[in-house]
Amino acid sequence: MSLRCLIIDDEPLAHNIILTYLDDIPFITVAGQFYRATEALDFLSKNEIDLIFLDIRMPKLNGLDFIRTLTHKPIIIITSAYEEYALESFDLDVCDYLRKPFRFDRLLKAANRALEIHNLKKQAYKASVPQQTAIAPESAQIAIKVDKKTVLMPLDEIQYLESLGNYVKVWRDTDFLLTPRTMSSFEEQLPASAFVRIHKSYILNKKFVHYMEGNTIYLKNKREVPIGKNFRSMIKQLLDMEE
Repeated sequence: MSLRCLIIDDEPLAHNIILTYLDDIPFITVAGQFYRATEALDFLSKNEIDLIFLDIRMPKLNGLDFIRTLTHKPIIIITSAYEEYALESFDLDVCDYLRKPFRFDRLLKAANRALEIHNLKKQAYKASVPQQTAIAPESAQIAIKVDKKTVLMPLDEIQYLESLGNYVKVWRDTDFLLTPRTMSSFEEQLPASAFVRIHKSYILNKKFVHYMEGNTIYLKNKREVPIGKNFRSMIKQLLDMEE
């Protein structure tokens, strides 16, 4: 189990300290670093993040107001030199509040707490969606929640799925459905005989593949889907393709 995290802090020294500490915490992977909270918003809209190490006093948008902008909040660990924001921070359901300068053991304690919360959230999610068990190919359709309705989509109409933060775009020929789910939940449910994870942000229906070139898969409708570097060897085997 690895938590994907962001570091958001306007001080380069703070980044260096956190990075140094995280080198010794194997269950946390740094997915990005930002020096302003506003810079992180676009990244969060396109990527799944489990944890944020967040400063408070930053230009344009402070850390607490940044939290308030988030519709789907990752786990937040505040890292601040000022203790007066602690009460307000916990009112926003942050995981922990580290006052700078903090030692490695204090950050490790916060990281362990974040991992525990993450595991509890996953258990709660699985318990809340018992219907999302693996789909047998013969069942041939999947239920997708869109706004306040549920759409039954035939599997052979799904060309690929694209992660968008805590949402997923389910692409058809000319349009897509946007549903509040994670890629991991789709990966567990879709039949492996027809769908393959080719990138941390993409799952592909193999029947729509035209060819693969470089780090890109080209679909029969001329759309292009990127290949993640950690998925390349598996893709060649599952798609039975050669360069």
